[in-house]
Amino acid sequence: MQGNLNEIDICSILQLIELGQRTGQLWVEAHNSYHSNKLDGDGAIRYHSKQKSWFVFFLNGEIIYCQEGESSLSRINDYLRYYRVETRLADQQVAELSSTDASEYAYLWALLEQNIITPKIAGNIIHGLVHETLFDLLSLHQGNFIFYQDAPLAPQLNTLEIAPFVTKIRKQVQEWKQLYPHIQSPEQLPVLSDKAQLHSSLPAATVSKLQHWADGKTSLRQLARYLNRDILTVAKAIYPYVQQSWLQLVYSVTTNPDTHTENWDLEGKYKGRIVCIDDAIAIGETINSILKAQGYEAIALTNPLEALNLVFQLKPDLILCDIAMPELEGYEVCAMLRHSTAFRLLPIIMLTGKDGFLDRVKARMVGATDYLTKPFTDTELLMLVGKYINKDFHENRA
Repeated sequence: MQGNLNEIDICSILQLIELGQRTGQLWVEAHNSYHSNKLDGDGAIRYHSKQKSWFVFFLNGEIIYCQEGESSLSRINDYLRYYRVETRLADQQVAELSSTDASEYAYLWALLEQNIITPKIAGNIIHGLVHETLFDLLSLHQGNFIFYQDAPLAPQLNTLEIAPFVTKIRKQVQEWKQLYPHIQSPEQLPVLSDKAQLHSSLPAATVSKLQHWADGKTSLRQLARYLNRDILTVAKAIYPYVQQSWLQLVYSVTTNPDTHTENWDLEGKYKGRIVCIDDAIAIGETINSILKAQGYEAIALTNPLEALNLVFQLKPDLILCDIAMPELEGYEVCAMLRHSTAFRLLPIIMLTGKDGFLDRVKARMVGATDYLTKPFTDTELLMLVGKYINKDFHENRA
């Protein structure tokens, strides 16, 4: 069994594995895009993208273990910190384990066999890792997967039923989406941004805890492991402070040679900055080529949830937004932007494959400026963009 997550979602895949009582491995790979929250010294915003993968191991339709594709054993060490386990394996032992197919699982069993941890702690760690992995997987809408039958991981400490996890985590994913755009990813790092306001508004004990954890080096995911809490609980706890701008969430700057970087000159002369939000990469590339040829600065964003945060930094002069997107409909994106004073008057043009009266009415109801039906010609796009951006651009940039 293999395919694309556009055709079948993770939830359905897991249900098939459970109903069929399958034994084997599920491999999932997805494209993970993120950006730094600050401008670099050359005045450019850095955008990064990389592939991320996960393995889920099954026995008779139940989960044995979950592992990230590139395991460094740091996930388990984060949990060991919570249990105050100081003893670790010798470097030579760790090196030997790294050559195995499931190095994390082998590491956990080695700790167990040497009585460094108890079966209860090992079981709790496995439960936590399965929970966080399924949270990531059930949040995916794009990517590829392969399930192949194979001998199960051995030995097994215990197995976990799929259905209870899926039921609980699907609800958490829906609640997590409500935290956008303030909180975007478990990989974000909390940093104190207004210490004076914190001291004047919060008890000393609360400020002390925030200072301890919001060091700019600890991600939300790590924080969840250190506290033995799920990621949603941690995110909800800090959400009020992020809303008040007392805490800022940033991304770690990576120097991975595989990172793809694009720079946009913020000082150059151009007709205006246009952001296109469309999950179809081909549409974004087409619009970019048309607009850039005419002197516009065009930026294509494929993830609507990330785009909600990015547009505040990019400060576009016009937004093109697709209606039918898997994570968030264009209507919702438009309505959310209109709630901000920064985008109350900004031209927002909805893109859609439908040309119906009701779609146009709904677009107007959420505050859309205009409507463009796909497929469209170069002339149609340029005329519509020019109609709204030319009359406001010089005033907005003055």
